[in-house]
Amino acid sequence: MYKIAVIPGDGIGSEVMQVGLGVLESVCKKHQIEYEAVDFLLGAEHYLETGEALSDETLEKLKSFDTILLGAIGSPKVAPGILEKGILLKLRFALDQYINLRPVRLYPGVESPLKEKVANDLDYVVVRENTGGLYTGIGGRSMVGSINEVASQSMVYNYAQVERCLRYAFELAQTRERKKLALIGKSNVLTHVFDLWLRVFDEIRQSFPDVKTEYYHVDAACMHMVRSPEMFDVMVTTNMFGDIITDLGAETQGGMGMACSGNLNPTKTTPSMFEPVHGSAPDITGQNKANPLAMVMSVKMMLEFLNENEAAKSIDQAIVDVSQKSFHKMSTDEIANALMASLQK
Repeated sequence: MYKIAVIPGDGIGSEVMQVGLGVLESVCKKHQIEYEAVDFLLGAEHYLETGEALSDETLEKLKSFDTILLGAIGSPKVAPGILEKGILLKLRFALDQYINLRPVRLYPGVESPLKEKVANDLDYVVVRENTGGLYTGIGGRSMVGSINEVASQSMVYNYAQVERCLRYAFELAQTRERKKLALIGKSNVLTHVFDLWLRVFDEIRQSFPDVKTEYYHVDAACMHMVRSPEMFDVMVTTNMFGDIITDLGAETQGGMGMACSGNLNPTKTTPSMFEPVHGSAPDITGQNKANPLAMVMSVKMMLEFLNENEAAKSIDQAIVDVSQKSFHKMSTDEIANALMASLQK
């Protein structure tokens, strides 16, 4: 019996979550998987009503679950950064979700903005370090408002953070057919940080002789992602660089509506969180226009993380079936119905 915390969130979050939960129910019946889903109504409305984004009490409750499914967070009614820091970053740090996993896969029938690239050309995974670097907020400001105002924010990593991220990436690469791992950095400028990353990278690869390793500066990696995405298998990088290149990857695979993510604690001592990356899209909320496939992909990722691989394969096949049916012209409900029809074959 898996315990799954559900955070529909804001905007189209609840719309895509409804589809995701329908798919989850169907596939779990098909594969005889038992689960319990519990709603947590966090997001903009909760913040506006209570003045809190995520209380410590709610956080403690979430720690008792196996996984978390998140729809979307964000609203024009709340200043940028409040919900992102108060919910998303707080969960990542408090639950030690030190891996952000982003598959970049072009499904059959989905058009990529990359000229002449087809489904087989885009099938790689980005491993983003998720709890260190610039996003920890180390730094500050002084003499605010004067011509001498100073602002600083530091990219800080320790050995343990780097080692566990790189080891996860090597282990993932070893499970894949091509067994290739590319470290993405900026060692020619960020010399202190990437001296550490490169040394640990060299240490760990001694234990993985079957994994082919490469290194690319982040700007060169972005060019390759556009020109020759087929060259990548697994990419591993820092928090900030990962944030940037995964959105580039999402656009190449058909846009944010086709991009899912997992915020993982691979030790499973605390719950991992799975979410689409498209945001709350308030401009189309309630119009039955939201593409729910990224949410469904997130459900698939969650099942893979729980080692329910046959159920995950069923969902993947349903996505393949729908992606070849001009789904971009379909409503949210029509996509949901097509997914359910495929799952019930």
